[in-house]
Amino acid sequence: MDLTIIYKYFPELTELQKEQFTKLQEVYQDWNMKINVVSRKDIDELYIRHVLHSLAIAKFQEFAPNSSVLDVGTGGGFPGIPLAILFPETQFVLVDAIGKKIKVVQEVVDKLGITNVTAIHSRVEELDQQFDFIVSRAVAIMPTFVHWVKGKIKKDSVHDRKNGILYLKGGDLEEELKEYRTVEVYPISDYFEEEFFETKKLVYLPMKYKV
Repeated sequence: MDLTIIYKYFPELTELQKEQFTKLQEVYQDWNMKINVVSRKDIDELYIRHVLHSLAIAKFQEFAPNSSVLDVGTGGGFPGIPLAILFPETQFVLVDAIGKKIKVVQEVVDKLGITNVTAIHSRVEELDQQFDFIVSRAVAIMPTFVHWVKGKIKKDSVHDRKNGILYLKGGDLEEELKEYRTVEVYPISDYFEEEFFETKKLVYLPMKYKV
């Protein structure tokens, strides 16, 4: 699956964005030979399994200029890097507790000339900033994740939608989400028609949820 799948769903990319998305594969392939950032099987399908999957968040929420987004447990830079390319005027902080993964993120950001990403080697609990939205891709069950990011979401919204968590997950989420009355779950197959997304979901948890 090549880059055209990104153009299919995001036809209004600038030349710079196209160039950055094009370079992604080459940079990740290069790094994957040194450190296994993305599984070997997935590297061939990088654009659908990682890039487009990350961009499902953009189909749900467009980030405003000068807003801030935290990507927790970013691994090799997903969903943060694709979102940062798509929203160049939004500030992204990508955090991971594993140093070698953050090293890869920094290298990718440098090689692609992405200027709106800060990569931090840390546990999220140790950050003292607040953000409009927190994004992540299945790093923990929701109650654990909510505990990690407590106090990290700004109270005042600059978007129409309330600030909160945007979480990419698959499978049966009923049990782990049952205590959150205001949670919203969207099938990613509503946005993308490829078979890969049939079981994938986007979870939105507004900050002021009631338990």
